[in-house]
Amino acid sequence: MSADGVWDDVVGQDRALAPLKAAVADPTAMTHAWLITGPPGSGRSHAARAFAAALQCAEGGCGQCHACRTVFGGTHPDLKRVATEKVTISIEEVRELIGIAQQTPSQGRWRVIMVEDADRMTERTSNVLLKSIEEPPPRTVWLLCAPSSQDVSVTIRSRCRIVSLVTPTADSVAALLVERDGVAEDLALEAARAAQSHIGVARRLARDSDARARRNQVLALATEIRGVGDAVLAAADLVAVADDDAKASSEERDGAERAQLMVTLGVDDSGRLPPALRAQVRQLEDDQKRRATRMKRDVLDRAILDLMSLYRDVAAVQVGASVHLVNESHRGHIEQLGARTSLADTVRCLDALGTARTRLAGNVAPLLAMEAMTLALRPSAANVT
Repeated sequence: MSADGVWDDVVGQDRALAPLKAAVADPTAMTHAWLITGPPGSGRSHAARAFAAALQCAEGGCGQCHACRTVFGGTHPDLKRVATEKVTISIEEVRELIGIAQQTPSQGRWRVIMVEDADRMTERTSNVLLKSIEEPPPRTVWLLCAPSSQDVSVTIRSRCRIVSLVTPTADSVAALLVERDGVAEDLALEAARAAQSHIGVARRLARDSDARARRNQVLALATEIRGVGDAVLAAADLVAVADDDAKASSEERDGAERAQLMVTLGVDDSGRLPPALRAQVRQLEDDQKRRATRMKRDVLDRAILDLMSLYRDVAAVQVGASVHLVNESHRGHIEQLGARTSLADTVRCLDALGTARTRLAGNVAPLLAMEAMTLALRPSAANVT
């Protein structure tokens, strides 16, 4: 790591990180609960992990010592990290965290409880956490992460110090890809813009040609949907791709988790389970189904965001804005679409995409949400050729 040590991977956030660095350097600036917010891809979890490492490091975050390495590796005994892959964080999980928070640090300087998806706590779950946030032991610190302060309950955020990250510039994300991942400069910048500065998505697009191809297929919907039949087929394709992605990501992991549970329970997975153990296996299967559901919705949400970026580019062309297009490599199609449609058509499509995101977040059946969206993306009668 460079002179910035643990803060290296948190790009474009110098101003936002100042209070975290100040708390590391000066104990009087420290507080017992922090809420780190920022749009997707801004580096919330990276910032929280860097802060946790800096708090445990005798040198304030060198990035090289045993404390720093074990925090980043997820093996530090005084760091508890929760990053749910389910739709919500359960009350049982929060109660476990509260119990851990009461323990004094075993090796490090702090007992750090890091919740990467604090926005996935229901109000009832947040209320269970409240007392521990209010009155933690003197060497315990809570690090909560969420897209915005409005995504957590008012009682929780009122007891936390808020650190607000911003969307990094595409240039800073591209520079990170070049330096850390060895990506060619042109590809790095294209990926950073296409990902709208989401660092994780940009890395995947830069390193995975299949990911770029899938994204191009999604963007093609803007010009390929001409009628009702096209819209229905496009919606089915989107959901099928999301199903396949979720299945591919989950299948091997699900099998390994089940095998590990069988070993823990001391039973043979090939045999019949004793009745007393079936509930534990059923709980694992339910958790895996919830994780797959979230992954599927995340894939669809990413597809919608990609389409929104395309229609914003179309709007920019239609109003003659002098800005870099997010999808510069698709400029030809963007200009064609902009020429044969009106700004009102583009705004209508953006509204439909935004509504689809809201419906997905509200647990509307994915196929129904996608069909309504793709039907709304059909060109108006005046623009059908």
